Amino acid sequence: MGRMFHMEHKLDKKDLQILEILKNNSEYTTREIARKTLLPVTTIHNRIKKMRKTGVIKKYTIEPDYKKINKGFLVYVLITANLSALKEKKRTQYDLADEIKKFHFVEKVDITTGGADLVVVIRVKDVEEFNKVLLGKLQLVEGIDNTRSLISIYQK
Repeated sequence: MGRMFHMEHKLDKKDLQILEILKNNSEYTTREIARKTLLPVTTIHNRIKKMRKTGVIKKYTIEPDYKKINKGFLVYVLITANLSALKEKKRTQYDLADEIKKFHFVEKVDITTGGADLVVVIRVKDVEEFNKVLLGKLQLVEGIDNTRSLISIYQK
């Protein structure tokens, strides 16, 4: 079995410029990035390849129009975990986060400090669907003590 090792990649100004361009539009070709950065195409290709190999670039993704796929309603749910209940069941906040992340309506789960133990990003069609998933699924997860919802009214 091969050994995994961590390769350190020191980013310079050019790498950061390439990353910023890709972050805004991952569809850009190396030629388009070269035009924007005034670097040779082979340099762009090699730098991107190195950043992928070293894990600086983890994946390429898309940003859908959430309204068109019936997920235009965005809510941040602040969760207070019941730490003693988790401890009794020999579970951690990481286990709780993993369980919550399995719901189809959950886009992201972060373990946080300062007032909430977890912050969950939920995308659903509308307030009615949110009500169903909050009361019928999320609040029923063992280990959740309290939830507070922040509804996003503008997303940029």
